[in-house]
Order: sequence, then C-alpha cells, then structure tokens
Amino acid sequence: MLLAFRPDVRLPPRWSIAPVGRRSNVTAPRHGSRVHFEIAGPIESVEVIARGVGVRQRGRLNRAFGRGRWRKIKGETTVGLRSGETRRAEVHWYEAHGIGRREYKIKRYLD
Repeated sequence: MLLAFRPDVRLPPRWSIAPVGRRSNVTAPRHGSRVHFEIAGPIESVEVIARGVGVRQRGRLNRAFGRGRWRKIKGETTVGLRSGETRRAEVHWYEAHGIGRREYKIKRYLD
C-alpha cells in the first residue's frame, strides 16, 4: 500500500509512515539525526545487499521482530519530507519473509 504525502498531517515525533502502513524510525543521511518522511512512489532498482549471516544486526532484529531470514535491501524511490519537499533518495531497509519490511533509512539523496 503506497501512501500519498500529505504535508498537513502531523506525525508523532521520531516516527514515520512506511509504505506497508507501519511506523518506522528513520535517520538522515550523513549526520545521523532523525528525519520524518513517507515513501511517495514505487521503490525501484531494488537490490539485496546482505542476507543471512551477512546481516550484522540479525540478532537484534530477531529479538525485536521475531526470527526470520533477514535481508538488508536497498532501492531508489521518491520520498516526501515533513517540510513538504519531495526528493529522490536511496533507501535501505531490513526485510524477512512473514515479518515484512522494517526500519527504513535514507542513505543519500539522488537529486
């Protein structure tokens, strides 16, 4: 389910709406501060960058969300920022079968 960006909707502090309708902690590229964003378009150029024992956060993810075959994935999408600005960004997240996508993070802006 993709959500349209609505600048008039106020999000709770430290959370964002993820495309599967779940809230996710998000981090800004380079300086690590919290940023609130929504996925405003389809995620393209999806690529698995780590899986199995290659996912360093696997133990923490198992404790937080349950056991699963965790993969770290990246893709490019349009994100809507709280300021009302839309930008093209590279987004990373974790995903496991039966659990879904978790912990979206903007790694860099592409525009």
